[in-house]
Amino acid sequence: MNIKDTSQGRPLNAVFRGMRIATSSLSAERERVDTIAKNIANARTTKDPATGLPYQREEVSFAPIMERIAGGPDRFVGIRVDEIIKDESPFEEVFDPTHPDADDRGVVLYPNVNTMKEMADLVTAVRSYEANISVQENFERMADRALRLAD
Repeated sequence: MNIKDTSQGRPLNAVFRGMRIATSSLSAERERVDTIAKNIANARTTKDPATGLPYQREEVSFAPIMERIAGGPDRFVGIRVDEIIKDESPFEEVFDPTHPDADDRGVVLYPNVNTMKEMADLVTAVRSYEANISVQENFERMADRALRLAD
């Protein structure tokens, strides 16, 4: 069986391109799930040892992975985490003069993390992760069938 992607001249490149895209998406979504879990875990952290401020919510920013093709347009080959961005929204202010981190007015600053929003984001990230697993499983079945036909 001799399959070639004529745009690249590499055997099986076209066949495995979809698998590489799904794999890169799995890695990116895993990073997103980890970041959301970190946000949820720190939703009540009033003092970060490094800054002395409450925990600041983080968000994952994705970017495409592009492949340069000689004499042609760039081609999408996957997705990656571009950066993890600190959410600049204000901290929640709660009046609690008995809290050890309360200021002179009795106000405690809590992280800018909304656990309901984080849970909704988590559901979305997990569904996207599951969809990419399904893509990979379908690819494996197709490759298996193609190999059986070649026999």
